[in-house]
Amino acid sequence: MATNANWTVVFEDKMIIKQTGDDQGGYVINDDSFWSDSKFSNIWAIQHGNSTTSDEVEYRDSTPHSSFADANIGDINQFSSKWDSEHLALLQSNWDNNNVEDETEAEKITRLGARPTSYSS
Repeated sequence: MATNANWTVVFEDKMIIKQTGDDQGGYVINDDSFWSDSKFSNIWAIQHGNSTTSDEVEYRDSTPHSSFADANIGDINQFSSKWDSEHLALLQSNWDNNNVEDETEAEKITRLGARPTSYSS
């Protein structure tokens, strides 16, 4: 696998992992229709970096590893947008559950800032 990847996608686990920047971590994406897309049928894992020399796609069979661009499966945004949606849900849940007894909504906003409504990697 490539080194210095920004994103790792593990198809067997249905997991997308953000490895750089703020809020690093992985999420299991429970979207069978996404994962069962025929263009992914032979892919085991993806390491996506910031250049074609650091991008790599591993296949389930004996197909030689290829660059992400050569795999012809679309762009990384199809994965990062799924991760962003999961991460936004976590940020919103954390905000919703961070309560202080007898605190008004205005006081909560002053303490935490506004409830997150979007997230983009």
